[in-house]
Amino acid sequence: MLRWSIAILIVVNVLAFVALRGAFGPIPTASGREPNRLHRQIHPNWLKVRPVSAADAADQAVVGGPAPQAPIYTSELPQ
Repeated sequence: MLRWSIAILIVVNVLAFVALRGAFGPIPTASGREPNRLHRQIHPNWLKVRPVSAADAADQAVVGGPAPQAPIYTSELPQ
């Protein structure tokens, strides 16, 4: 029983490899999914990329830095 399941898995893997190599035609993601998207854009040259200023980056998390301390205040409970 185990031999047959291993043989079936090998056959399925070989078929998947052959399919990805293009034996059954091009894969669906081979070309753009929206080829007319660039032609439909209105004023694509108006887009500007600018760096993030220090004021805008103040609320961004620092990757690799220590976790900020939460402002938690404690006091004894009255009895």
